[in-house]
Amino acid sequence: MNTLANNLYVLDDDEAVRRSLGLLLLSRGYAVQAFASGEAFLASTDLQRAGCVILDLRMAGMSGLQVFDALRAQDSPLVVLLLSGHGDIPMAVEAVQNGAFGWLEKPCNDERLLDSIAKALRQAEDIAVRRQARQAAQALWAKLTPREMQVARLVAEGKPNKRIALELAPLELRTVETHRAHVFAKLGLSNSHELDRFLREHAL
Repeated sequence: MNTLANNLYVLDDDEAVRRSLGLLLLSRGYAVQAFASGEAFLASTDLQRAGCVILDLRMAGMSGLQVFDALRAQDSPLVVLLLSGHGDIPMAVEAVQNGAFGWLEKPCNDERLLDSIAKALRQAEDIAVRRQARQAAQALWAKLTPREMQVARLVAEGKPNKRIALELAPLELRTVETHRAHVFAKLGLSNSHELDRFLREHAL
């Protein structure tokens, strides 16, 4: 089972729905936390921990869309699977266009729900892996001095040392060569192509 199976949340103000979903998911080996309101969920959950939220669109207090917007505002890695009534389909479709994983119309088939949750958790795991890679890349990048960062960006563009020395003048060629060597050593890279890919993949 996905390593994030314990990070599964159900948000629905209908106690019967919370109970039935909870029992279904528990029977399939998931550890589930259920909440009757968006306010309670947002106040007590680590929103920077990857996982999946099964979110009812219509709830008393904060609506499902408001909870979804709050997660987006905090750049949460939680993957959102929406539950909607028939009249809420346009809202659900719009939410999916804005980044929600998907939506299911209530009442939904158990197997379809379980399949959607499994897929959502796989996406959540992918997000967690990418975030960890980005954090590791940022930590490596932070080891560079400001001048090394300047040199790194120019090296990634494929510029030769002499050109870099001219653009960063007054800077001696040997100093550029030293900075270049430090950049590759600190980042664990071998050439300008790897450096360019590193900067692009991690948006540095």
